[in-house]
Amino acid sequence: MRIGVAGLGNVAQGLLTLLEENHGQIIAQCGQPIEVAAVASRSRREVDLGGAEFSHDVAALATRNDVDVIVELMGGEGAALELVKSALNHGKSVVTANKAILAAHGDALFDLAAARGVALGIEASVAGGIPVIAALTRSLAANQIERVTGIINGTCNFILSAMSDQGAGFEDALSKAQQLGFAEADPTFDMGGIDAAHKLAILAALAFGVPFDRNAVFVEGITDVTPDDITYARELGYCIKLLGITRRTAEGIEMRVHPALVPLGAMLASVNGVMNAVQINNNATGSLLFHGPGAGGRATASSVLADLVSIARGDRPIRLANSTVTATMLPMAAVESAAYLRIPVVDQPGVFARIATILSDHGISIEGAIQRERAIADRKVPIVVVTQPVPEAVMTRAVAALQALPAVVDRVRRIRVEHAAA
Repeated sequence: MRIGVAGLGNVAQGLLTLLEENHGQIIAQCGQPIEVAAVASRSRREVDLGGAEFSHDVAALATRNDVDVIVELMGGEGAALELVKSALNHGKSVVTANKAILAAHGDALFDLAAARGVALGIEASVAGGIPVIAALTRSLAANQIERVTGIINGTCNFILSAMSDQGAGFEDALSKAQQLGFAEADPTFDMGGIDAAHKLAILAALAFGVPFDRNAVFVEGITDVTPDDITYARELGYCIKLLGITRRTAEGIEMRVHPALVPLGAMLASVNGVMNAVQINNNATGSLLFHGPGAGGRATASSVLADLVSIARGDRPIRLANSTVTATMLPMAAVESAAYLRIPVVDQPGVFARIATILSDHGISIEGAIQRERAIADRKVPIVVVTQPVPEAVMTRAVAALQALPAVVDRVRRIRVEHAAA
């Protein structure tokens, strides 16, 4: 099988290396070699392409007669999307790591692949080298998926781990991530939760048959998480992770990305640094955790190669679960979760009682609390509570009422609590 590779970044270079290193294993697995016929990229890097022909004309890959499968590793949405559509239209299978185009155009691309009788391989689009797409579409395809919870952005996980393990502030942890190459010069896409939201949209579509729609995901990033939040969470028995969560409920499908307190004894709590993990709950095997590198050239190339081997073997392409069923999306206001509230107040008698009364008036019970006995500065003290689960809309109203208290002297900080991740 002969492939054309679009892009020459870290993942493409990792793929070229693995194709050479694992040549014998690939032939043993699929009965034929996988050879690179052509590579196209905007820039020509000093990379050994073997016998592959190099070109700057990415679009021309789709029409080459000596290419059976297109591997799209360019990133971005414009030229990458056009290449994928053109390749599928010309009857070529496609393997892509491009979460952005899948999260926005996945349904149309899978429909096009099915209409042309070719495959669209997307294993590398979520969680790097972790075979979570194969788990959802093959290994667990006959099971009822109940919930998928993931740490699916290694940059955010590195920063939160540094804040927790080393006591670093957010800016210092981000700077360290950038120095080590774990964060972009402009980290907005990662820090704002957008990258994780794209990945979650893909997981939700495969798990529950909802449309690929990144705009349907509630998104909140990690920029407001402080070292104090990390400290108080640990005192209460939690760590803080950026989670992507999609869940089937009686009322509809949840899709959300946000920081969350995770019990210290939970499997996801032990996932640190740039590692990723995806926890899948289903009605047959219970809870399964997939853990490993979520990025990096070789790790992501491993997932690309897995799709190529599957195509070379002639495996049945991915078909979307319940694609003919219209699923109801649950509005974020209706999602139930517990909450961590950090409430900065003036140090005076009766404040905690007033806070407890407001929460009680909204039907919210307190599960745990921290109340400092003396002011830390300017007579201000933080009161920290963890609540029982209530709908988002109820918690929003309660927080607004707390914010209106005269004794509350700064913004009330809320972080959701995910006991189900345990």
